[in-house]
Amino acid sequence: MTGMEVGRPRIAILGVGHVGSALARTMLDASYEVAVAASGDPKKIELIASVLMPGARAHWAKDAVADADIVVLAIPLHRFSSLDHRMFDGKIVIDTMNYWAPTDGVQALFEDTPLSSSEVVQGALAGATVVKTFNHIGYHEMEEERRPAGSPDRRALGVASDDPQVAALVGELVDAIGYEPIVLDGLAEGNAFEPGGPVFGARLTAPEFERAVTVDAVA
Repeated sequence: MTGMEVGRPRIAILGVGHVGSALARTMLDASYEVAVAASGDPKKIELIASVLMPGARAHWAKDAVADADIVVLAIPLHRFSSLDHRMFDGKIVIDTMNYWAPTDGVQALFEDTPLSSSEVVQGALAGATVVKTFNHIGYHEMEEERRPAGSPDRRALGVASDDPQVAALVGELVDAIGYEPIVLDGLAEGNAFEPGGPVFGARLTAPEFERAVTVDAVA
């Protein structure tokens, strides 16, 4: 890993399962400063972090969030409601979560609504700016699918937020770790990334991704 680059946003990843660990490694490889946190005492994950995410710092969740510019929610969605939503005020929050009722159980907050799941998250995190990305690629692909900018087979990942400047900033992060960011117009457009959407789990180049979401929007 190279030294941390001055001026890059500091990252906090909540969740040290498969998704959180894979994202931590890719971001560390791209020279981002990364802190990780689970639901309890950071001492319980220090060994995991040192082995699976060398270079990541284990913290209490509230401390990791407080010190970060960008917070990544890499937790099962059913745990979202138990978080202290106020600690995200003023933060950029990347939502990697998907709503799977068979595994998460029925979550009333995400049921019977025309909103995308990330729009629901944004409504709950009123003081934060939510960005949807990383939810439509498998954790086992996050490292192996990376490609340098300009590679003809570089995989595209969607980025959706209601704040264009924040979406562009997160797009830079997506690009830095080895993927082609496709920035959409708002969180509502992120429904294309959700389970059952046209790009969920699909390995697409940028032109293929853009065609897929355009056809879905027209349909």
